[in-house]
Amino acid sequence: MALTVTPITPRFGAELSGIDYSKPIGADDRAAIIDAMNQWGVCVLRGTGFDNKSHIEFSRNLGHLETAPAVKNRPRRHPDDAEIFDASNLTPSGEILVDENMVLHKKGDRLWHTDSSFMTMRSSYSLLLAYEVPKVGGRTHFADMRSAYEDLPDDIRQVVDTGEAEHSLWYSRLLAGFPITIEEIDGRPKARQPMSIRQEATGRTAIYIGSHALDVVGMPRAEGHAFIKNLIEFATQPQYVFEVSYQPGDMVIWDNLTTMHRGGDFDIFNERRDMRRTTVREGAAPEQADDPFTEYFAASVPEN
Repeated sequence: MALTVTPITPRFGAELSGIDYSKPIGADDRAAIIDAMNQWGVCVLRGTGFDNKSHIEFSRNLGHLETAPAVKNRPRRHPDDAEIFDASNLTPSGEILVDENMVLHKKGDRLWHTDSSFMTMRSSYSLLLAYEVPKVGGRTHFADMRSAYEDLPDDIRQVVDTGEAEHSLWYSRLLAGFPITIEEIDGRPKARQPMSIRQEATGRTAIYIGSHALDVVGMPRAEGHAFIKNLIEFATQPQYVFEVSYQPGDMVIWDNLTTMHRGGDFDIFNERRDMRRTTVREGAAPEQADDPFTEYFAASVPEN
């Protein structure tokens, strides 16, 4: 059965069907999925039946997978599957999180962002798989950063075309209420990124920004904050966004270089949301094994 693409909006987002997830993906299906991602930016795959192992294996079709960080005093929730990033509200033992700092840290995921923009080595694709979903809420919202770029006023587009921003994971956490100061953030690693990215496969350009963006290079901090805030608000107008709701087994793939996303609200203290993500690094695989996320957190969190 051939891959079928059903658009979600006229220019952004599509559902894919006709894939046999019980078998390895062939070259034709792989090429068709990549073509669909290039055109639509976000693709929804329903009822995959994947577990951690098959999730990882499927994701390898799109490139080199990052390893989830091993953070001091915080064990991985899936230690046997290092490529699985935990996007749940659960502890390693499977209970609902009640630790206030961890809840506030994860609350940052409900701000508009692009995964891993705080890393020097950017992420191309994210593949998020649903295991348990809340009865109400818990959706993911997506924003079309290519169409938003094309509609920018000329003076703003000129700044975006030539400008750079410094990104920090900890800045989005500060915005979400995590107890950290701007001075502490300034002492932790940052990544300088262009404010626009041209997509070679389509020739289109996307705004590259989000809540991790702390400063616009060359602007006073307050002016840069206002510019970033206005840019995010422009790109998340109703004509650029849609949301995905889940059933267990559903997967969403999105292009981090051409979209923003945010998690939807739900009753985080009383409902379980078990979501797991793989993350594909932009560009070629490294020649030697590396673990940049663990290095990032080791450099970010001071020794006690």
